[in-house]
Amino acid sequence: MSNQFMNILSEHLDDDNFIDKLSDQIGGAEREQTRAAANGIVTAMSSAITKTASNEQGATGLLGMLDTDHDGSVLDNIMEMVSGGNSNSGQGGGGLLQNGAGLVSSLLGGKQNGIIDMISKMSGLSGDKTGNLMAMLAPMIMGALGKSKKEGGLDIGGIMNMLQGTQQKTSGNPAMDMIGKFLDKDGDGDFTDDLLGGVGGGLLGGLFGGKK
Repeated sequence: MSNQFMNILSEHLDDDNFIDKLSDQIGGAEREQTRAAANGIVTAMSSAITKTASNEQGATGLLGMLDTDHDGSVLDNIMEMVSGGNSNSGQGGGGLLQNGAGLVSSLLGGKQNGIIDMISKMSGLSGDKTGNLMAMLAPMIMGALGKSKKEGGLDIGGIMNMLQGTQQKTSGNPAMDMIGKFLDKDGDGDFTDDLLGGVGGGLLGGLFGGKK
């Protein structure tokens, strides 16, 4: 069965022009570093959303967010928004950062800085640029999930299946598996060093494997 959520995200993250615009908006970065970091962010956010929705209260909250705030309309002009358009309405690049920062904080909580640090080390993108990229992508990720829910008439079970499909796609990639393990840890401490296990940063960067 086709995973619409993954298809929507891949359409953008496989687009060199879109990645270049993201790179420009976060202050300039190598295309493949941005792409690698973006893939790590999608994995982290998908895992966090799945964990949030794994109980009744979290599932109800997620459905409410998708129905009221994330119906997928953000994707209608995402290229313009990433390029800094619609700034007068607060929906340009700055608007994405502002709206996304709240989403990231809500979903990742105290693990936010650890995830940013891990993705930064794996991709080679600096920590501040990784954090900004995460904030810009969060509304897009939620929008893709909301659009998939709306167009597919999905209940929480269907949403969870899509999210789990995203995680299965990256399963077996050591770098992506580390992100999942980090999110599964109890507590809010920084477990980055434990998960990296002393492996060199250059090798970790290679594990991400940018677009071929």
